[in-house]
Amino acid sequence: MDFEFTEAQREFARQVDAFIEENRADDVMDPTRENFAQLVDTPPRRAFMQKIGERGWLGMTWPKEYGGADGEGIYEYLLNERLAAVGAPQIGKGVGIIGKTLIRHGSDKLKREFLPKILNNEIEFAIGYSEPQAGSDAAAMALRATRDGDGWRLNGQKIFTTSAHFAQWYWVGARTDPEAPKHSGISLFLLPMDAPGLTVQSMPTIGNDITNQVFFDDVYVGDDYLVGELNRGFQYISEALDLERFTMFTFSPIQKRVELLCNYVAAEERDGRPLREDPVVRQRIARLVTETEVARVLGLSFVAASMKGGKPPTCEASAYKLYATELSQRVANAALDIAGPGGQLRVGTQDAPMKGRSDSAYRATVVETIGGGSSEIQKNILARRKLGLPKNF
Repeated sequence: MDFEFTEAQREFARQVDAFIEENRADDVMDPTRENFAQLVDTPPRRAFMQKIGERGWLGMTWPKEYGGADGEGIYEYLLNERLAAVGAPQIGKGVGIIGKTLIRHGSDKLKREFLPKILNNEIEFAIGYSEPQAGSDAAAMALRATRDGDGWRLNGQKIFTTSAHFAQWYWVGARTDPEAPKHSGISLFLLPMDAPGLTVQSMPTIGNDITNQVFFDDVYVGDDYLVGELNRGFQYISEALDLERFTMFTFSPIQKRVELLCNYVAAEERDGRPLREDPVVRQRIARLVTETEVARVLGLSFVAASMKGGKPPTCEASAYKLYATELSQRVANAALDIAGPGGQLRVGTQDAPMKGRSDSAYRATVVETIGGGSSEIQKNILARRKLGLPKNF
């Protein structure tokens, strides 16, 4: 596999960079949010994404019949990574997860209603899989959906639902057949966040982000907002998670923090000696730079596999997500160690080493190894599906 970009791909990246420079603004781009810039919603950021939509860059890989361009996945990858590098909003859940899943499994009604709004950046989604007793194990969800006429009544709770405090629609899994086996009997629905009986309770995190608990009290959703077939929701959720593990955990913020750390080591002195001459620091930097290149290649491997069409590549998604998010933590740990006590100074503090990024990254990267399925879940997926190991080993 060739891991270098073609001239056409490099030209597209230059176009994206030029667009970013033309629209650069502090209230739109904030790299100190690390990998969670897509979880912020403000009018300037929406206007920025609408401009991207006007360029035809949203949904580039979608089929033309749904407003896309039948483009190669590498261009979507380049767009998302360039945006992530400057802390701008990215293609996120709508284009990269929900839209693609609806194209594969949604009814004609859902496609007509949601796909144009996604391409025009007119809508934000929250994703509801995790529950208090079903964190990374989505198949254990217990939110009950009970048949009521031409629809369903939902009762129960979701937790760790990012974007629920500003999203308009909820992409949510519920158990429609409690007698079915664990991985069966789950269905996937779309429902408005202002539905009667739906309550959102915000939960601040150590990474300066907001996640949420969501409570369902007889929330009604009609059959026409069922995604795909009844009781096959876990299959669709699994596919959507493969997309999430790649789309939502971009490589560029890791690369930028490694560059920032390298520049700090190159210029800083400790006890009158250049920090770059410390053999322990040199060894640690060399290892991180090497591992960063591995993460880049794993990401490109996912892009290459997904370009084949059909179901998203599960093993490639899990391998990338596991390696990249744990590397992100190692980079944050190294930056905090190398900076010393000053590394605990926060973003915005005058003279903070690396502009305070070591502190913000250390707190933010805790979430990265959990969202989209914890590292333990990714290891289980790779053990079973890549290595063929039994479930109990």
